[in-house]
Amino acid sequence: MPAKVIIADGEVVERDAEPGEARLAWSDTRLVRECLKGDEDAWSGLIEKYKRLIYSVPVKYGFNADDANDIFQAVCLELLSELPKLRKLKALPKWLIQVASHKCFHRRRQQQRTEVPDEVEQQPEETVPSQMEGILREAEEEQKLRDALSALAPRCRQLVEMLFFEEPARPYKDVAASLGIATGSIGFIRQRCLERLRKQLVETGF
Repeated sequence: MPAKVIIADGEVVERDAEPGEARLAWSDTRLVRECLKGDEDAWSGLIEKYKRLIYSVPVKYGFNADDANDIFQAVCLELLSELPKLRKLKALPKWLIQVASHKCFHRRRQQQRTEVPDEVEQQPEETVPSQMEGILREAEEEQKLRDALSALAPRCRQLVEMLFFEEPARPYKDVAASLGIATGSIGFIRQRCLERLRKQLVETGF
């Protein structure tokens, strides 16, 4: 994941510190409102919330890390400039995906013009929109999953991430030690947490 974060005045800087849990739990409406007031921590929280979504798009297009970082920064800059104009904040994730997809599309076209040898037939442009549609759908579904996970209680979220999102998955005894619970209770807690996650996914239309 990119380490660069753009602060409120548009400068791109290296920033390792993560925003507090409170801001990560804020709604998009509150984050944007505070960003417009010049709250740099709110801006960091907004980027922290959506950095995986933004970065996933160029990765799906097959860009290398340097290109993906450049596209990530370009999307953040456009978000910064367009923030005062955004009206439908519930559609912010989709807007970010669309912006990232368009920047990927134009960067790919630029690369084709400058890097593809003459003897190699370039991909017809009409095939790109269908690729974009597939990437849009996939990125939207992944964001719904991230949103559902973030809505879980911290212990549930940590347990689900440890058991299902880490490679390799942690043994139950390690999970129990990390969460401070009995190993024998993990099965019951896992079932309850997965049920809560399922309900969250249903509510998001997953």
